[in-house]
Amino acid sequence: MMDDGATHQPAAQKPVWCARKQAVVQDEIRKMNQLPANSTYVAHRLKVLNKIMQLMSVQRTISQEQELELLFAGLSL
Repeated sequence: MMDDGATHQPAAQKPVWCARKQAVVQDEIRKMNQLPANSTYVAHRLKVLNKIMQLMSVQRTISQEQELELLFAGLSL
């Protein structure tokens, strides 16, 4: 019985984690949109942020989950 609670708990926490991360990414996108559009830094960062949003919006495979974590780690959000 204790195993059932342990397996259901991460699933309940994941949407909250995802919602917080989405809010952070959306805030970062807003910040990037205020910077000069012709900046290569801004263009690259927006590309990465959009990739994160794409990965967060779909059900992910293990490799996509790992890619998402690496993207977050690289952005230092």
